[in-house]
Amino acid sequence: MADNSVIELAELGFPWTGADPFIMTVHHVDHYPTGNEELGPTASLAGRQLGSDFSYKDGWSMYHGGVVPGFPQHPHRGFETVTVVRRGYVDHSDSLGATARYGEGDVQWLTTGSGIMHAEMFPLLDEDSPNALELFQIWLNLPPESKMVDAYFGMLWGETIPTITPADGVSVDVIAGAIGEATAPPAPPDSWASQENSSLAIWLIRLEPGASWHLPTAPATVNRMLHCFQGDDVRVDDLPISAKIGARLQADQLTSLTNHGGPAEFLLLQGEPIGAPVYQLGPFVMNSPEELRQAVDDYRSTQFGEWPWTRPDPVHARTEGRFALHADGRVEHREMRQEPSH
Repeated sequence: MADNSVIELAELGFPWTGADPFIMTVHHVDHYPTGNEELGPTASLAGRQLGSDFSYKDGWSMYHGGVVPGFPQHPHRGFETVTVVRRGYVDHSDSLGATARYGEGDVQWLTTGSGIMHAEMFPLLDEDSPNALELFQIWLNLPPESKMVDAYFGMLWGETIPTITPADGVSVDVIAGAIGEATAPPAPPDSWASQENSSLAIWLIRLEPGASWHLPTAPATVNRMLHCFQGDDVRVDDLPISAKIGARLQADQLTSLTNHGGPAEFLLLQGEPIGAPVYQLGPFVMNSPEELRQAVDDYRSTQFGEWPWTRPDPVHARTEGRFALHADGRVEHREMRQEPSH
């Protein structure tokens, strides 16, 4: 067995390229100003290409939002979005009738299946201080037999996600998968993550200065990617890396992480590959060109169901807390978290 588990290093762009079963990951970090009465930015929007603003002018973007930053009503089919919000809040609404406000450590897991319309807006709730937003949106593929399942909206509240300290100065949020006896909350029923022997894992790993840890091993057939998004002097085995570098790892070999610099953070994504053909056209991810054409035709003819909201970019009242209204009418309420979970 080789001493080095690193297969290759790669620069992390926007988005990060995924390894089967993952399609891609987007890391949003926005330093929004104070919020106005409409929950948008108090700063002028002059000079921004509203409707498609990815400029990061002054440290933030409006994305496809015109008043509130975010992503108004848009379609998906054939995969899952796992949205991990570390700072700030997201207001979700979809064509199932589900809606939510979540953030500060919460995760929304959406199986898009046969098709869904949804909106993801970033309300600026603080009127007196800047509104920081940091989130990952991870696109996880569905196996061929699950491409056309019914869409499913699920929430993993931050309070239910295990955080472990496997070594001094090391903490890990177990969003999917397990480390020892720490097991993540269940993924949606049709997810690849719910398949026996998928070995799927989503872990957020933090190393304080001077800390070190060995990643647990997984079967040799697993695709494992470690993304460094904060850190200035980290060793992965014997290789120095820093922020915006990813490492593809041999999962059945021990990988040592050692932090020689400032605080370091990583997102680990791993899973058994699905191994099916991937044909993608924007928000549709299918297994053949014919399925892609059908997805476009179905969207044009059905819009993936009725849009039950009065606007394409719904946001909740500033006074609303963390909550989820599920498609079956079930409601969950959680207390607000004003500080990042970590």
